[in-house]
Amino acid sequence: MRKALQLAEEAFGENEVPVGAIVVRDGEVIGRGRNRTVAAGEPTQHAEIIAIRDACRHLARERLDGSTLYVTLEPCPMCAGAIVLARLAGLFFGAYDEKAGAAETLYAITTDRRLNHQVETHGGVLDHECAAVLSRFFAAKRGR
Repeated sequence: MRKALQLAEEAFGENEVPVGAIVVRDGEVIGRGRNRTVAAGEPTQHAEIIAIRDACRHLARERLDGSTLYVTLEPCPMCAGAIVLARLAGLFFGAYDEKAGAAETLYAITTDRRLNHQVETHGGVLDHECAAVLSRFFAAKRGR
């Protein structure tokens, strides 16, 4: 999670909502991402999506079974769906998202038994540190 936090700090420095994500397989980081919605000018450039794409390129395949995603903020519905579609084995997230959290808070997409794949999901990992980066970012945006 600390590597994901470093990526979140990089996003902060680029005036992006500070979310970072990594994909790990057999102890090796195979995918990295940070929010890039402002730079890319489009809403799908979330840290999780970028990290999943990076990991798929690294493995030269579309499925990430046996891999785990670490992300500093609870995934939104779009990202939670991508996590399931990528067949990730595990998800660890930091701060809970009361407005868009789709892994535990508002929805439980990653563990929904109605879907054809479930992801072992754990929230609250380094949650205070992950939330602090977001709080600093939004306080700076509000001029505080």
